[in-house]
Parts: sequence; structure tokens; C-alpha cells
Amino acid sequence: MTPVPVVWPNLETAFERNSPDMSSFLNLETGEVLMLVDGTAEDESQRSNALMQPDTYTAIEPASSREQYRWMERFVTSVEDENLRERLIIAIDGKGAFRRFKDVLLHYPGERERWFSYRADLLHAFINEWLQENGIETDSISPWGDVTPPPEPDLPLTRPAQGAISPAEVLRRQAKELIDVIPAVDLTAAITFLEFLRERGSSNLVSREQLPRTNPTPVNSYEP
Repeated sequence: MTPVPVVWPNLETAFERNSPDMSSFLNLETGEVLMLVDGTAEDESQRSNALMQPDTYTAIEPASSREQYRWMERFVTSVEDENLRERLIIAIDGKGAFRRFKDVLLHYPGERERWFSYRADLLHAFINEWLQENGIETDSISPWGDVTPPPEPDLPLTRPAQGAISPAEVLRRQAKELIDVIPAVDLTAAITFLEFLRERGSSNLVSREQLPRTNPTPVNSYEP
């Protein structure tokens, strides 16, 4: 096979996009990367054309959501700060894990940068492995070179056991620890904000209690 003149930034972008309504193809002759949205007439035509030419186009298989979730778990296991590790364990539990994970790291710029580097190494190693498995030789070396991904953790990620401290209690303890280290000059502002949150929660509760009672919704009803 003739070496492929890959446009590396485009290939990297295609591997990052794992949306179910998108598909990407690498042109083995030109190195062009097609990133197509399923359901649009023009893109569907290009997709059909690519599928009919398997010797020219090969489908790009980005890292699945499950695989990228495993990357998050591996990173969390590597976090040495016990409080941060507990917060991240709570964040990645359930729907919306990716967003909550990023939200927590916003408050830890050092670990946030480490995550970007950690994830980039895993992504680039994934791309290199895909090229090798598909027997694709490139006409230039990738910008990231021969990447060695972070090692797999020695032990699996440990989550709180049944009957252990609840996630809410973990957060309350962390809040108390923060209060202990906040400079005295900032305590007034912190207390004012906490009182605001308390009052807002109380007013919402009162509002709900004052709502008129209605008949319960039938079990077989459907609410979109």
C-alpha cells in the first residue's frame, strides 16, 4: 500500500468525535478525512459513496464512550489527593459523568492540565494502534510520535461500599475542611453565601408545600 498523506489534525478530530449521529472516513489515497452527519442528504450521499469504495475509504472507529469512561476511571485512580479522588469518584457515578468530572477539575487547575495530557496520550496511543491494526502506513510521522500510554492501575477504582459514608456527607466534610483553611478576612463573604443558599433552599421547600394538592397521576399515564 502506498503511504497515506494523512492530515494529522483532521484525523485526530475524527477520533475525538464519537457522536452516534456522525461517521468519519479516511481516504487512503489523498489522506482526506470525511466527517459526516447522518441524516443530511449531502453527507448521506458521500457516506454511501465511501462505503462502496472499501479500497479507497476506510471507516474511522473513534474511542467509544465506554472506552473514554475507562480513561476517566484510570485517571481518577492515579489522583493522589484523597479529597479530590473522592469528589471525582462521586462525579463519574451515573448519567452526566463526563460533565461533572470536568466541572470538578475546573477547581483544580494542576490536575486539570494533567488530565488533558493524560487523555491526549491515551487518545494518541489509540490512533496509533488503529493505524497499525488496519495496516495503514503514513507518509509522515504523527506530531505525537510513538506514544506510551499511562500504565493501567494496579488496582481497580474503589467505590464507596454499601452502608459507607454517603456522597452528600463526603461533600459536607469537604466544605467544612475548606472553611477551616479560608483566611479570616474572607469568612464573612463565605458565610453570607452559605446563608443565601440555605434561605433559597428553605424558600423552595415552602413554595412546594404551599402548592395545591392534586390527584395523583394514574400509573398508566405518560408524560413526555
